[in-house]
Amino acid sequence: MSAITCFKAYDIRGQLGTQLDEGIAYRIARGFAQWLKPRKVVLGGDIRESSAALKAALANGLRDEGVDVLDLGMVGTEEVYFATFHLGVDGGIEVTASHNPIDYNGFKLVREGARPISADTGLADIRALAEAREYELVDGRDPNVADADRGSYELVDVREQYVEHLMNYIDPAAFTPMRLVVNAGNGAAGPAIDALEKAFADLHMPVELVKICHNPDGSFPNGIPNPLLPENRGITRDAVLKYQADMGIAWDGDFDRCFLFDEQGRFIEGYYIVGLLAEAFLQKERGARIIHDPRLVWNTVEQIEQNGGVAIQTKAGHAFIKERMRAEDAIYGGEMSAHHYFRDFAYCDSGMIPWLLVAELMCRKGKPLSELVDERIAAYPSSGEINLTVSDAPTVLRAIEDQYAPAALDVDYTDGLSICYADWRFNLRASNTEPVIRLNVESRGDIALMERETEKLVEAIKAV
Repeated sequence: MSAITCFKAYDIRGQLGTQLDEGIAYRIARGFAQWLKPRKVVLGGDIRESSAALKAALANGLRDEGVDVLDLGMVGTEEVYFATFHLGVDGGIEVTASHNPIDYNGFKLVREGARPISADTGLADIRALAEAREYELVDGRDPNVADADRGSYELVDVREQYVEHLMNYIDPAAFTPMRLVVNAGNGAAGPAIDALEKAFADLHMPVELVKICHNPDGSFPNGIPNPLLPENRGITRDAVLKYQADMGIAWDGDFDRCFLFDEQGRFIEGYYIVGLLAEAFLQKERGARIIHDPRLVWNTVEQIEQNGGVAIQTKAGHAFIKERMRAEDAIYGGEMSAHHYFRDFAYCDSGMIPWLLVAELMCRKGKPLSELVDERIAAYPSSGEINLTVSDAPTVLRAIEDQYAPAALDVDYTDGLSICYADWRFNLRASNTEPVIRLNVESRGDIALMERETEKLVEAIKAV
């Protein structure tokens, strides 16, 4: 048995050649099929130059287990989610490394209903099955499997139906003239944006899209798409200013996350977008439940309660959010990391639905994005997520708790360590995959206090 090291907490990611190759992809596909026992599975892949070959290896592994494969071609992760629940098949796999370096790739796996498969709900079992056996392949196939026993292969296209579904989240008649900069980051988002643009035109919506870094290019001439990093925001900001756009939108590599810029080119922290989306949904369904993570909470809870909703806190991470949403019948779930989940999208995350809803909200209120968020930023200024490299995260968490908990009004362990005082609070949590600890700080209307306490915390963490 040979170890396969690319399995992570929520998906599969690894360095090409050392942790992941076509042979490993084939074994993972066989393990996936042996564990799930599906009849039909959809496959998709992002634009990375290695994605097509890895997807072909997955297809061969599935087919050699008797599974019928529906190949979506080059798509984003959420298109695999959509196809899985829309077509009623037994599972789906997207080949993507999203925002990881160019020499990486990986897989995101779901089962029927686009339910997530993570470490504690199947990934560990799939890994064990994949590790248990190696295969001698001929032309990428197992020669011991007869043609009659192999599953079928079919190219399918559900993008039209996917776009129709997206358009159900908005009222086209509510839109007033607006210009949007859209930055696909040379990722897979380009074709989906084009399809949405056609839908806008068909419905006579007065929405102009200014496309930058639009054409899919697996060499990533504009760098790996990850607008969460400040150094990757300049091109979208500059385009918003140049074209005098009402909003800028940029995506990561597999476009399950979008990042928004206001008309001034200012990057809007995901925290405040969660509150806006909660408000948008509560305008459509008063009294609905909204799920949020514990990293930054005060603004989200206030916006939810002011709009007649019920705020429910759960641990960050897509598997936890989706599970809690199902349990609570929540209409929407949001994380400050720019993951947004939607009940009518099979509780999955989407990088397209959020900006559509925010654009509609801007039109309905007749206010620019800056005005929609400025009041919220002033009410609850936040540090944004600060990543600090540490050698021993548990020791750091204990030391900070010992220092800060005695005077606290509340200490919460939902996800890492959350400590709350009358006028400010913070959350500190360790990364699942890196030697990094993540800090978020917010205050009640006092930016100077937030900045002072953030600085003190950073120094305290470094001193451990």
